[in-house]
Amino acid sequence: MIIVAAAAAVLLMAIFSRAAAQAEVIDRIVATVNGHVILQSDWNEALCYEALLNGRQVSQFTDDERRAVLDRLIDQELLGEQMKSAAFQHATEAEAAARIAAARKLYPEAATSAGWQLVLARFRLTEKDLIAHVQKQIDVMRLVDAHLRPGVQIDSKTIEAYYRDKFVPQLKQSGAGEVPLADVSGKIRELLTEEKVNELMVSWLQTLRAESKVSMLGLPGPVAEGVQTQ
Repeated sequence: MIIVAAAAAVLLMAIFSRAAAQAEVIDRIVATVNGHVILQSDWNEALCYEALLNGRQVSQFTDDERRAVLDRLIDQELLGEQMKSAAFQHATEAEAAARIAAARKLYPEAATSAGWQLVLARFRLTEKDLIAHVQKQIDVMRLVDAHLRPGVQIDSKTIEAYYRDKFVPQLKQSGAGEVPLADVSGKIRELLTEEKVNELMVSWLQTLRAESKVSMLGLPGPVAEGVQTQ
């Protein structure tokens, strides 16, 4: 009996040790941003969000794309700190729901409520969490716009240069008829503004990283699709 009890105890210890080891692998710290922890489960969930919203499977993401998702998580943390002192209109659930409705069309089986729930379940997400995630994405972009767009000025010479050097050649290549500059100057201005905002955002994020304490720990790569925090 003593031998049996001892064997059972050893078996239980082995089981618990294995479970603990699995939990450690499934959820570990992959990065810290000014003391805020980003867990591997956060990374996994971010991959699921991006996959669902873009009509992809997590298994289709390359290693570089996976690391890019983690980089975006870090950027969101840095920008989230800036939101505390910024003034802009936060996204509503209705605005987030409108964007989700567009993503939902990527899945034919999601035409019904039951089918949509199956899609969400496949990515281990809930509609409530998805709405909150999209709201955060919208808020980040509005923060960037509020901070950077007012300082962007596109003059008429820059618009004319783009029209002459890029827009007109593209029209000729496509075989389309000529379009007067006056008809497209507004669209060109907006396009160039967006490009400039994106450039400034990259520079801003580089500055925020340089001024912050960001650590990326040993990165084994996200675990299998849909695995959540244990």
